Amino acid sequence: MAEIVNLNKARKAKARQDKAVQAGANRALHGRNKAEREAERRQAERARREIDGKRLDQTD
Repeated sequence: MAEIVNLNKARKAKARQDKAVQAGANRALHGRNKAEREAERRQAERARREIDGKRLDQTD
């Protein structure tokens, strides 16, 4: 004989599991510590300064 399953509890358990999987994906995608954010910000600033230093002024 089949086991009786409360469909409401099964639906909620599946929703919790899906939410946990999505949270893990978001942590992997967006989760960075402060040092990583600062390093990326410094690298972007250095690249911007380098590009600005190579820019030619156009005076018309």
